[in-house]
Amino acid sequence: MELRHLRYFVAVAELANFTRAARRLRVAQPALGRQMTDLEEELGVTLLDRGPRGAALTAAGELFLPEARAVIERAGAAVLAVREFAAGSRGDLRIGYAPSPTVELLPRILHAFQSEAPSVRVRLGDLSTGEMIAGLRDGSLDAALLVRPGTREAEDLVFDELVRYPVCAALPRGHRLLRARHVTLRQLAVEPLVSYTRADYPEYRAWLDGLFAGSGLAARVVEEHDSANSLIAAVEAGRGLALVLSCFGCLAGPRLRLRELDPAPEPFSVGVAYRRARLGPAAKRFIHLLTQIREGLGAKAKAGG
Repeated sequence: MELRHLRYFVAVAELANFTRAARRLRVAQPALGRQMTDLEEELGVTLLDRGPRGAALTAAGELFLPEARAVIERAGAAVLAVREFAAGSRGDLRIGYAPSPTVELLPRILHAFQSEAPSVRVRLGDLSTGEMIAGLRDGSLDAALLVRPGTREAEDLVFDELVRYPVCAALPRGHRLLRARHVTLRQLAVEPLVSYTRADYPEYRAWLDGLFAGSGLAARVVEEHDSANSLIAAVEAGRGLALVLSCFGCLAGPRLRLRELDPAPEPFSVGVAYRRARLGPAAKRFIHLLTQIREGLGAKAKAGG
């Protein structure tokens, strides 16, 4: 039995006429008759009572008709599903992300992708840079949204920049440095600083130490924190200041104030990392969408969000 046998049978049953069914199916009427005979012989039952005025369903045909329609419908759904998968419109997309650097990007990106591919199930993972790189390598992640990783640690990955954010000092309300529009590293060097933990964010601590060392200074880190929320709480409580990206203001809201540095350090590059050889259809569609909206994302960041 083939799928066409079922389609032919349904057409004859619905039209109750071999001639009209053959016209709808665009097959010769004798060929249609032979196909129906072959189907009945394979099933071992008579499905159609043939007469000079047309064809009528037997009791067995009445029972078989809804089952045949269901099989045809299920086959059509299967074809549609695999075509949507191949087009990147269906399936799973596993994305790792760094919460603080992507606080502005992630909602916009997800909204755009949801509009583009609503049947793709997106699974998000709040991960450290090391965890995201490991996930891309072992295949547990399709893509990662993060600050540009070091060349050595991500040499086998593709990184597409989406936006750049300037570096800012996060200060509590009422701090004396808020009187100035900008702050300097020399001013920050005498302040207690709070940072992300060295164990979870080694790239951040390496950057922080290098930033001060480049000016012949040293960062006076008094506390380490494992999340943006605890960093915000520490600064707000007066435990110390923090060096963050300008988008950090979206997380902190009115609890903290941001001031850019003068002279300004190199901005942070935030983008998407992936392994090109491992991209499935949905991931390819996701990466393609990011290239389309990259210009808008960059303009938004330059305007300060």
